[in-house]
Amino acid sequence: MPRVHRPAVVTAVAVAAGLLAAAPATGGEATVSDPHVVAHLQFARGESPENIALEPDGSADLTLSNARQVLNVTRQGRTRVLATLPEVANPHTPVVGSAVVLGIARAQDGTLFVNYATGTAATGVWRVPAHGGTPRQIAQLPPTGFPNGLALDERRGVLYAADSVLGTVWRVPRAGGAPTAWATGAALEPRNPRPAAKVGANGLRFHRGAVWVSNTNAGTLLRIPVRENGSAGAIETRATGLYALDDFDFVERHRDTALAAMTGGSEVALVRPDGTHRVVLTPGDGLSNPTSVAVRGRTVYVTSAAYFTRKDPNLLLARVHQRARD
Repeated sequence: MPRVHRPAVVTAVAVAAGLLAAAPATGGEATVSDPHVVAHLQFARGESPENIALEPDGSADLTLSNARQVLNVTRQGRTRVLATLPEVANPHTPVVGSAVVLGIARAQDGTLFVNYATGTAATGVWRVPAHGGTPRQIAQLPPTGFPNGLALDERRGVLYAADSVLGTVWRVPRAGGAPTAWATGAALEPRNPRPAAKVGANGLRFHRGAVWVSNTNAGTLLRIPVRENGSAGAIETRATGLYALDDFDFVERHRDTALAAMTGGSEVALVRPDGTHRVVLTPGDGLSNPTSVAVRGRTVYVTSAAYFTRKDPNLLLARVHQRARD
């Protein structure tokens, strides 16, 4: 999530160690090694990378929240701006005040979809042509909300967007049109931590027939089954105690094992299918308020937005070793 007006979560970093009680690694568990920063960005220019979509060539498409841009970064660190979301007059976005671009999803044909939060009628899902170009709004979401994580179910042709303020998962036709409040409930709603901002449903992934959502204030990872008719099943809590949890992704050969970005403590945790977790990346590896994770094969990508440290927003790559299936 972007920088909030209040100097929030970083003050509670010391609490993180207690909340992230770690169980020892087991023989078949995925491990992470060789972290290295491939691209350093500039906080003063609004270049806080918020979310990731991966290209077939291994490059990463990042949303730069405060710059309102989509940026392609190669594995060698070369950068190219793919699109800039239009400036909005007098934005009054919940949580942050300014207009910000947040979640991103990529279709198989290369089309990119992003969430744009402005506090105006421009709030919603926007489409960016393959290889870059002029963005176009395809669905309007409530300006009182904060559309954050975004995922595409290619088979059904729908997008899911997590609203951090309204505690809602929206469902939007890929072609555009009216959104549907697909899932709601207390598990998705923000809470009122002190002194952090109220941010509920945040990161979102479509994984193995279900929509998975993180709740930042609650520190929970949730699973919502997609029924045969496309409706939402009951919300399941799959992990707790994940301090300032933002976005996440799954380790491919380990079914429901996730790597999760925890913004406040500048850490990434490996979350096991049974909900236990352990920290695998820290500020010492180059993290600076990480916001999202993407995994492909043996490579894990992590964005650091530096929202609270205000130092060294970046893209970090590491190796993920997948020894066995959970």
